[in-house]
Amino acid sequence: MRRWIRLIACVLLFAILPLGGVYGGSAPDGQVPPPIPTTSARAAILMDAYGQVLYAHNVDASLPMASTTKIMTALVVIESVDVETTVKIPAAAVGVEGSSAYLIAGEEMRISELLHALMLESANDAAVALAITVAGSVEAFANLMNAKARELGLNATHFMNPHGLDHEEHYTSARDLATLTAVALQNETFAKIVSTVRYSAPVEESDTIRLYLNHNRLLREYEGCIGVKTGYTKRCGRCLVSAAERNGITLIAVTLSDPDDWRDHRAMLDYGFATCRETLLADIGEIACTIPVVGGTPGSVTARNTQSVSLTLPIGTEATVRLEIPRFCWGSVRAGEEIGQAVFAVNGTVAATIPIIVESDVTAIVYEKTVWDKIGDFFAAIRNWLAGLFA
Repeated sequence: MRRWIRLIACVLLFAILPLGGVYGGSAPDGQVPPPIPTTSARAAILMDAYGQVLYAHNVDASLPMASTTKIMTALVVIESVDVETTVKIPAAAVGVEGSSAYLIAGEEMRISELLHALMLESANDAAVALAITVAGSVEAFANLMNAKARELGLNATHFMNPHGLDHEEHYTSARDLATLTAVALQNETFAKIVSTVRYSAPVEESDTIRLYLNHNRLLREYEGCIGVKTGYTKRCGRCLVSAAERNGITLIAVTLSDPDDWRDHRAMLDYGFATCRETLLADIGEIACTIPVVGGTPGSVTARNTQSVSLTLPIGTEATVRLEIPRFCWGSVRAGEEIGQAVFAVNGTVAATIPIIVESDVTAIVYEKTVWDKIGDFFAAIRNWLAGLFA
């Protein structure tokens, strides 16, 4: 009876135990925090990779985005097809206005080469070639882009084409563009392409090569820059998405219609890095829990983290931690066994995970059968014998 009482009590426990916590860095004594940046942009945002907004100006206004569109184009392509696939350039992609890789109808190229042309040279013909290859038409590909935008919750964004040439129904917001970029940078293929300064691709049946030079000068001029994309049309003005990484933290800056975008991005990124600090979220053994044991002895066991975890966070950033453990242990458990995990999140995005380890052994209890168990076994044996006799 005691065993069942214990089991019922254990089932009432939480399977996931939230441990609320707020962690954040603070400025060293005597150090004056840097001034909040200003920009010339119609809209601007500085955000970390976890979605923490460090600077914002008109961030939710729907505005044209020019070739920063190609961030979504590249992400949809990479998620849809094998980038090492070789494809033929469709005639409809040749001669698209604006920046060009000067593609030739019918020539064969790898999708990865087209992606480099798209993101480094901002080639509009590469954008159309990729769209047709993936979806069959520009219109169908735009539908894929909009579906991805809805999936990511980009409510101020709508696409009409894969390149960003002017269209009244083609727009985004600074916040949406930063959110999209944070997602795209998690894709290794995307991140590698947008951080490439120069890339060469051979021209089919020719001794010549196409040389693509990244238009993002911050890759060459700003310490830690890892991308991402420039854009310009007369209607849109200068648009820029940049990202930089230092000491384990990634910052993303976006400006839309900004005549002084290079300076503004340096100022925003400098401000972000100056206000970030390394924060110890949990030291070794700091997170401990007692887990009830059913069918074993002792009746409970202690588990702790055996690893520390630190994150570089902007000052004032809130990091939360939740403990994911079973409601109870059943039978035997060995010391050193991983029983669950502590999950640290920033703005709902998982930033770090560490295991929770059992500290001591639990021995399973071998229960002797009661008289009622034996009587039940006797009648079960008779039932089975009769079933076999009349089968």
